[in-house]
Amino acid sequence: MQNRRNFLRASGALMLGGLGGLMLPGCNTKEAKTSTENTSADSTATATTNPSPAAAALPAAGLQLYTVRDLMEKDLKGTLQKIADIGYKNMEAAAGSKGHYYGMKPKEFASMLEGMGMQLRSSHVQVGYNTGGKKPANETLTYDLQKLVDMAAEAGQKYLICAYLADNERRNLDDYKSHIALFNKAGEACKKAGLQFAYHNHAFEFDTMEGQVPYNLILAQTDKDLVKMELDLYWMAKAGKDSVAMFKEHPSRFPLWHVKDMDKTEKKFFTEVGNGSIDFKPIFAAAQTAGMEYYFVEQDQTPGNPIDSITTSYTNLNKVLAA
Repeated sequence: MQNRRNFLRASGALMLGGLGGLMLPGCNTKEAKTSTENTSADSTATATTNPSPAAAALPAAGLQLYTVRDLMEKDLKGTLQKIADIGYKNMEAAAGSKGHYYGMKPKEFASMLEGMGMQLRSSHVQVGYNTGGKKPANETLTYDLQKLVDMAAEAGQKYLICAYLADNERRNLDDYKSHIALFNKAGEACKKAGLQFAYHNHAFEFDTMEGQVPYNLILAQTDKDLVKMELDLYWMAKAGKDSVAMFKEHPSRFPLWHVKDMDKTEKKFFTEVGNGSIDFKPIFAAAQTAGMEYYFVEQDQTPGNPIDSITTSYTNLNKVLAA
């Protein structure tokens, strides 16, 4: 398992695929127009582009901005506009070298998104644990919990998410127990501010440690109302776990999802949604059981320009959900 910060930096010329009129189910952009003078033509278009009833009930597609982190550093506004042009509506932020809101004040960043027809729904933050007393460059849950909550509230987002546990933050079960206490505390602080705290998984939480499965421990020992889960569908598959079974075992605990695919090679690496081995249709069919409110496409590494990859993922996901 690689640390997210150590992924290879993507490069290449910015290219946006021609997606002009495509809409992901639940998206409100460019509604199909009807005409009394051309009823048959419009009916044909509607049959082709309208999603299935089940898909229509889903929220609009979102994007975890970590996917385009390098592009965001170079051209924040231009990159966000390209994302909006593809059709993504719900954004999840991830801190970069300029801070949690990309060098902007939280409200300013959220307003920029709104001006492009998008909404900031959540943001990823780190624990900042076992740092030897040295405060990290960006705010963390250990050192700056209330500040993170205040910034999230200022931005108008709904969720604050613990993104990842570094190797030195998960050495033993005592580390996990410390995090569980912090997560409950964070959940209380978020609740007071009208927010919701959640935890985002990888695969390592499912490795047995000292006779226990850490992810099960997190689920059992955090308050189910104060601490929700953001389920990463790729890492669930990588760990050999069944997402739908998890939803049934813990209904309404998973309001957020990361949607990314696993390639069909022996490496089982990241790939564009729809190009890999994960069957997303039964997972989305269980959205109500999970309590899903938002889902975010994410691809930790892309083979070339991230804009090309998120365009492909958007197009393919549209096809999966509309079928």
